[in-house]
Amino acid sequence: MSPFVAVAWAAVFVFLAKTLAWLIQRRLGNAGIVDGIWAWALGGLAVWFAWVGTAPTEVRWTLAAMGGLWGLRLGCYLWWRNWRTAEDWRYARLRAEWGPAAPVKLFWFFQFQNLFTLALAASAFMPAAYREGSPGPVALGLALLILLTAVGGEALADAQLRRFKADPGRSAEVCDVGLWRLSRHPNYFFECLHWLAYLPLAWGSPLWPWALIAPAVMLLLILKISGVPLMEAELAVRKPGYADYMQRTRMLVPWPRRPA
Repeated sequence: MSPFVAVAWAAVFVFLAKTLAWLIQRRLGNAGIVDGIWAWALGGLAVWFAWVGTAPTEVRWTLAAMGGLWGLRLGCYLWWRNWRTAEDWRYARLRAEWGPAAPVKLFWFFQFQNLFTLALAASAFMPAAYREGSPGPVALGLALLILLTAVGGEALADAQLRRFKADPGRSAEVCDVGLWRLSRHPNYFFECLHWLAYLPLAWGSPLWPWALIAPAVMLLLILKISGVPLMEAELAVRKPGYADYMQRTRMLVPWPRRPA
């Protein structure tokens, strides 16, 4: 299958996935479930491109395993976190702002997100799936090492935050334990690291520069659009000690704290 046709089918798939997410949130009144479906769909696209690609078998199997593992872990976590909780404040705010038009606008908002989903998938997965020859065992091993570090680090950060929030006595406090003591957003750091894992798979391919787009897109989303700006603006209002936490703690890369 040609890369163009593969991307076209990927677009159909993510459209259907987000439509399903929209239908579910209509029934539940909780748009946060889209986050889990987004991760599952994006992980599924790694498997899709690995299946239809033309690269050597070991490269495509590695790509499918890497993207599938990442998407499965993150999707399950986000789904479990959002399934039976109050709607995420970001979606609740949009619903309040849009009023009666919220159902229709949420549908198109979900579909608009697919532009970033396809950009991530095509740039990260296609250079590996359609390369000629193998990058070699060292590159394959490095890709797996980066992937496992990223998935493991993000899972650890998520678990630490979940345990912190589970303590009712600390609901008004800022989470500054474990990785959260070294970074204000360690989960975002490891998410960005994950998208670097596909670079070794593309090394030596004419399409290699395209693999740089995925980490750049994710960094843009996290630092400028939907990640850090929205999150920190909200936390600065809800958490009295968050301004001090921002002064002492690095934003993204885990690193020892600045002096008080």
